[in-house]
Amino acid sequence: MNVLYEISEQLIERVPETTIRNAMSWLHESGRFVGIKGGRGVGKTTLLLQYAKRYLHDRKKLYVSLDDIEFSNRSLVSLADEFVKLGGEYLLLDEVHSYANWAQEIKNLHDRYPDLQVLFTGSSMLQLNEGTHDLSRRAAFYELQGLSLREYIQFSTGIEFSTVTLTDIFEHHEALARGIWKKIKPLQYFNEYLRGGYYPFYFEHKPTYEIRLRETITKVIESDLLIATGISADNMKKVKLLLHIISQSVPFQPNIDKLAERMGIGKNTLKDYFRYLEIAGLTRSLFTQKKGVTRLTKPEKVYLRHPNLMYSLNPADVNMGSARESFLLSQLPEKHEVHYPEKGDFLIDRTFLIEVGGKNKTSAQLGDVPNGWIAADGIEAGAGNRIPLWLFGFLY
Repeated sequence: MNVLYEISEQLIERVPETTIRNAMSWLHESGRFVGIKGGRGVGKTTLLLQYAKRYLHDRKKLYVSLDDIEFSNRSLVSLADEFVKLGGEYLLLDEVHSYANWAQEIKNLHDRYPDLQVLFTGSSMLQLNEGTHDLSRRAAFYELQGLSLREYIQFSTGIEFSTVTLTDIFEHHEALARGIWKKIKPLQYFNEYLRGGYYPFYFEHKPTYEIRLRETITKVIESDLLIATGISADNMKKVKLLLHIISQSVPFQPNIDKLAERMGIGKNTLKDYFRYLEIAGLTRSLFTQKKGVTRLTKPEKVYLRHPNLMYSLNPADVNMGSARESFLLSQLPEKHEVHYPEKGDFLIDRTFLIEVGGKNKTSAQLGDVPNGWIAADGIEAGAGNRIPLWLFGFLY
């Protein structure tokens, strides 16, 4: 236990506090057991360590990663029991998906130790989603996305802007945009951000970002998905192939029959693979609002999760129109419902229809649909139903 304490204190002490994300305040207010879920590389470990450094400096705390060799021959429950008997108050658990029985044992901790507080994270959203159901009455869950454009600007310049809501944007976008472009050149940062900056490790060493991003993608598929699904090595290659196919034509409109035949797998298996890639944080699937979303529902369109993935997986052939659409989709907080509409690009919360395009984009494809909006790239300010695309990067 002494070795674990020493490692924990060193990691907490060394984590930088130059920039703190808004999610920190949510963690501080969310109760005794809190789970942070999100794709690999979005900054969960850093957030956990920063929380410990900022709020738990005078408390008895322990940070451990459950992929540590320590847990090859000891249980989480036994660790927590020893920790509590030594006066421990805050247990911070990282990479919980690496531990086979994590959801059951965290439930045990909640019920056995009423004074213990636990924060836990995991990179495999597949397993976390299953555990969320088991722990729904005991833990609050937060999904951490990558850096928004707003956060990227803050990391780059030190200038902090407030978040806005979709309602704010639709009702007051002219004033909101004016307040921002008076201080910075938003289009400069928007264009930079499409290539790099969604994943916080971009700021650790920018020249190797695309290489590290490809390594992260490989780890998600070969490690996280393998742990979560137990699929064979041969089928893992087919998941990689599917991601490659999607990256060559984004947004991808799948023909399930032809694609399943090309890949040599069944149609339902193919639909599972689409689901795996989405839950793992690599893609985003859109469905029409008329269809219920089930395991067997075919997606109408599939995007890479963020434009950074486009520049990493297929840098020689990035379509700007697709990058713009991927950007807007990636900036919407989890609470918003997005569907594939008959007109336009996105139907948000079954109410707002958005068409994404360049600065000369018109409303022709929206027709006379009420609540129809143009999200236009290449403009600092909009008017009427034309909104600067970059402004959607301030939603979180």
